[in-house]
Amino acid sequence: MNRAVASALLTLLLLLGFAPASQAQLGISRPKGQQLLDGIIVKVDNQIVLRSEVELIYAQEVARADGKPLPPDLKCKILQSLVLNKLMLARADVDSVTVEDKQVNGEVDRRMAYFAQQIGSEKRLEEQYGKSIKALKDDLRPQIKDQLTQQKMQETITGKVAVTPREVAQYFTRIPKDSLPYFSTEVEVGQIVIPAQVNDKAKQAAIAKLNDIRAQVLAGGDFATFAKANSEDPGSAKEGGYLGFFKRGELVPEYEAASMKLEPGQMSPVVQSQFGFHLIQFIERKGNTYSTRHILLKPETGSADVSASARLLTKLRRQILSDSTTFAKAAKDNSTDKPSSTNGGLLANRADGGSRLPLDKLDPAIFFTIDTMKVGHITPPMAYRTDDGKDAMRILWLKSNTPPHQANLQDDYQKIAAAALNEKKTKALDEWFAKNRGTVYLEVEPEYAQCKVLDVAEK
Repeated sequence: MNRAVASALLTLLLLLGFAPASQAQLGISRPKGQQLLDGIIVKVDNQIVLRSEVELIYAQEVARADGKPLPPDLKCKILQSLVLNKLMLARADVDSVTVEDKQVNGEVDRRMAYFAQQIGSEKRLEEQYGKSIKALKDDLRPQIKDQLTQQKMQETITGKVAVTPREVAQYFTRIPKDSLPYFSTEVEVGQIVIPAQVNDKAKQAAIAKLNDIRAQVLAGGDFATFAKANSEDPGSAKEGGYLGFFKRGELVPEYEAASMKLEPGQMSPVVQSQFGFHLIQFIERKGNTYSTRHILLKPETGSADVSASARLLTKLRRQILSDSTTFAKAAKDNSTDKPSSTNGGLLANRADGGSRLPLDKLDPAIFFTIDTMKVGHITPPMAYRTDDGKDAMRILWLKSNTPPHQANLQDDYQKIAAAALNEKKTKALDEWFAKNRGTVYLEVEPEYAQCKVLDVAEK
């Protein structure tokens, strides 16, 4: 197999792989007591590559290989990829490519919520890492900002790259027939998610408790003390409810609108947002930023609320099965799971962006549900826990079931097109690297000199 074909095949196989997010991918460093021997091994202008970055990614690849041999130059390839990322960050500074703080904070919150769910709770996350949620978010924020900046810079380089059907076919024909990947059973699964609604009794209890706290603070009580004892926002509770400084547009609209009506030292009435109920104390304005404290209460949902969600899903299921509506329309109009609701209710394959999912890579809760289903069947409403830990109900739809087969253009066009596009984008990045590598200062430690990181574009 020649080098170009081998590279193309490798790209295809990597694209078709699927692995759950790891701690490193989430951007969270190792727990206390598990630090790697570190040191700077490459400098790219004001950007650096640490030895631990290379070693951590290498360790992930070793674990993923499960005993199979790895390329002898894998560490060099990892380093080359990291250097390309650092070059993009360095050029982003020069070209004034930036990301908004609102986007960074949103991604930090999303990853932290997901990781807390994987571990079990925010409290267990704090215990494992020996830090508060706020401290973990502070550690995470610079990494996320760099990742988002790299993505934006890469988009400016490859955003207009596209492949034609002819290029996809040419890409596919370069792969030797005896090296074509063999795909296991794949399915298309749709879902409609309806969260549990907080009942009025729980809402009124939360509001009453916050109003009581407000009265005690107005009578001379200390807001921070009440926040430490009562707030259900673990990231700020330990800090007396203090959230720090934010610009306009960075906090949820309801919270910001209430804050903007206050003067330093004043408290808001009880404010409801997507996170629960807040009591806000305004601290100060500084330039175009402002700081606040808050006490957050999250009313618990109950079985009656889940039952209401189940009744709505039962009604939608009946309408879909009677052809009164389509699954796609019902998902778009009712499901609160945005990634799937905007995709006709279908779950997406993170590896290639398509809707066909390898059966053996499915979430166990879905696998054991659809394993005995017939194509076209829709389940009755089932209990579900969302990625951010909220109670909900959902129905699942098995749209299609593709038997095991060897890759071909007819059945696997979307995957092959994604791999061909990735190869073309990689070439565009290599060309950009070759053009811009001389515009930055680059220094490599002697132990990695053999990696020839400047030769990325000359593979």
